[in-house]
Amino acid sequence: MEFSKEFKEAISAFSGKEKDKLIFRLLKKDRILAHRLYFELIDPETADDKRLQMQDLIIKEVSAGAKRFGRTKYFLTNIRKISSKITEHVKITSDKFGEVSLNLMLISETLKNSSKSGDQYKLYIYFLNKLFRSLILTTKLDEDYFLDLKPYFNDVKSQILANDHLEKITLDNGLFLKWLNPENIPDQIDLIYKEIKSEGLLR
Repeated sequence: MEFSKEFKEAISAFSGKEKDKLIFRLLKKDRILAHRLYFELIDPETADDKRLQMQDLIIKEVSAGAKRFGRTKYFLTNIRKISSKITEHVKITSDKFGEVSLNLMLISETLKNSSKSGDQYKLYIYFLNKLFRSLILTTKLDEDYFLDLKPYFNDVKSQILANDHLEKITLDNGLFLKWLNPENIPDQIDLIYKEIKSEGLLR
């Protein structure tokens, strides 16, 4: 929604007390915004602190989910819920590095804990889409982050190479393992991803 100049001026004309009431009313309806303002204004923890907490959460919840749900469809549902917590973390902290590193960690931890047998196709396709998005996001980061991201990419690559079925699905869907290095990501990776999707792959 675009806000007109007149609308902004009308809001600015509110008294301090009226603005306070309006702000608190809006915050009650937008939990993410409330957490973001708290983080930006008074939270003693940094984005790095929050990222470390998310890393612990990923390890614990993926392990617990694997034991509880095994190869059932509910395991993917559980992984999606963890992914939504990563998205929430990014919205609150604007942690662009964490948006990539945490999603890569989610992939590698899940592959470590999930069975290599049975029908894992939906889970693998979900992760391949997430991998492509992580590659795209990486190209938008400052190159100073590349070195720190390499271990996360290497962990994912190792898990793929240790799983023949997943490796085949990865290659069949147009993702080359050499790209799992920030320095080797094609410049037009976003267009490559769109083209692959248009061909009916990654579904």
